[in-house]
Amino acid sequence: MKHFVKQHFIYIALYLLLFIVLGYVLLNNDKFDIHRWINKHVTNDAIGVLFSYLTHIGDGVFAIVLVIVLLFFSVRNAMYVLLSYVGASLMTTILKNLVYSDYYRPYFMFKYYTSDKLNLVDDVEILSKFSFPSGHATSAFAVFFCLLFMTKNHFLKLLYFAMACVAAFSRTYLSQHWLVDIYVGSLIGVSFSVLMYLWFFSNIKWAHLNITLQQFLAQRKSNRV
Repeated sequence: MKHFVKQHFIYIALYLLLFIVLGYVLLNNDKFDIHRWINKHVTNDAIGVLFSYLTHIGDGVFAIVLVIVLLFFSVRNAMYVLLSYVGASLMTTILKNLVYSDYYRPYFMFKYYTSDKLNLVDDVEILSKFSFPSGHATSAFAVFFCLLFMTKNHFLKLLYFAMACVAAFSRTYLSQHWLVDIYVGSLIGVSFSVLMYLWFFSNIKWAHLNITLQQFLAQRKSNRV
């Protein structure tokens, strides 16, 4: 664990700083006021279209495609990303559907409980229920922090960190989630990426899976002969 923290200290510290700052904002401001402030900046059509596309990197489809691609480089890495994504998404799904099923999204709450009219991005389907926590934020932080922990390239680490943040923020920019939804979603995603990293990379029993899918299948075939 000490080696893991030392190796990724800068990026863990960046996330914790962001987590603390946003936590302070959430504790000291009403969620409606926070969303009003963010939404008043939703005025540029080009940025809106950009976010409407970038939000999909938090989709489950993106995560599965990434896992398939990783299989051709390292079965272990693919399993690491897959289990991080599945574990984090399962927890978010349970919370969203069984514990906080009565938490409504910004569009619904502003439409029926305030006189404010939200700025919305064209051609984006706005949902109403199952707001907390954000599944897209959970998935984005789980997947991109896995990639961040696996690479040694600092440029890529920063890129993955930024992509996780952008994918999560897009959910609030598009009025699909409150800030608190993506805040908690990010924590779930990062937590599972850390836990699964310690399981897969701190234990030598998984080292034999650091091979391509082709090599893995060839080994399985030879073992059956």
